[in-house]
Amino acid sequence: MISQTAEYALRAVTYLADHTAAQTANAIAKGTKVPVGYLAKILQGLVRSGLVTSQRGLYGGFILARPPKELSVHDVVQAVAPLMRIERCPLGIAGHGTNLCPLHRNLDNAMATVEQAFRRLTIHALLNQAHGSHPLCGFPHPVTKA
Repeated sequence: MISQTAEYALRAVTYLADHTAAQTANAIAKGTKVPVGYLAKILQGLVRSGLVTSQRGLYGGFILARPPKELSVHDVVQAVAPLMRIERCPLGIAGHGTNLCPLHRNLDNAMATVEQAFRRLTIHALLNQAHGSHPLCGFPHPVTKA
């Protein structure tokens, strides 16, 4: 459904949302079970997109640039591995153009539904659902940001 990069980015953002202080790449990697080298590249993408900020120095690390209530799953996914919509015939059939055949129209409709769901779901909501287990539940959870 989503790429491994998007999954890892969501883990990292969820981890950051669950911590009030800046976190090092090593701490995030350990807490999310993402290889630190791969995570470093993902974090760079999240910084470039403006979703995460990085701080140098003794208390440096990574921190969310926006509150978890203002950050959607869609924001995170689009920053690292954008969802692909079908706007033109993927087969290049000239007669189809933007008039998609039933197969491609339905596939695009399904992606539109996923995209809408991702836009509605905030990182805050992921961390504060009343049922189920807490994201990254094998690790300590200090204070959830509002």
